[in-house]
Amino acid sequence: MNQSNFRSNVIRFVSAAFFLSFALLVSVNAWAAGGGGGDSAALWKDFAWRVFNFSILAGLLCWLLAGRIKGFFSGRRMEIKKALEEAERAKKEAEQKFREYEEKLTKATAEISGIVEMIKSQGVVERDKILADARIAAEKMKEDTKIRMDQELNQARKELREEAVSLSVQMAEEILKKTITPADHENMVKDYLSKVVIKH
Repeated sequence: MNQSNFRSNVIRFVSAAFFLSFALLVSVNAWAAGGGGGDSAALWKDFAWRVFNFSILAGLLCWLLAGRIKGFFSGRRMEIKKALEEAERAKKEAEQKFREYEEKLTKATAEISGIVEMIKSQGVVERDKILADARIAAEKMKEDTKIRMDQELNQARKELREEAVSLSVQMAEEILKKTITPADHENMVKDYLSKVVIKH
């Protein structure tokens, strides 16, 4: 509604109020002049004048303040419209932020799931590596133990052989000492010397 329409509506309202007040005033005066009820007529006449005065004052105020009232309501309407537009914009921004945060949260959840899977797979790989290293270490320990056992067994065999030879020599000496006479001994020395002398 523009200002000229608003003014014409105010003029129509003021005119209607003025004519109604005037008609009320005339009818009350006619009723009072016809002898209708003494004090009551005076009260009705006073009331009609008050209504008439109020209508004139209200019409005059509306006429004078029509522009300001129109500006006030127009300004309030613009403020409300602006507030609604800002609220709509803020709502759209909030929805946009919510979508962005939802996307970030979805992406972060996917990244966390990927990291968890990577850690699991790395754990499996690390476990397999540890088990493989343990198997290799066990095999090496077995081989080292076998080599050491073989060495100790060979050493024990060698010591047993040496001890058997030593015992055999001792037993042979004992047997020779018991069975060879001094004459046999002397013959053996002569025989040995003759062989050595003949060779050299």
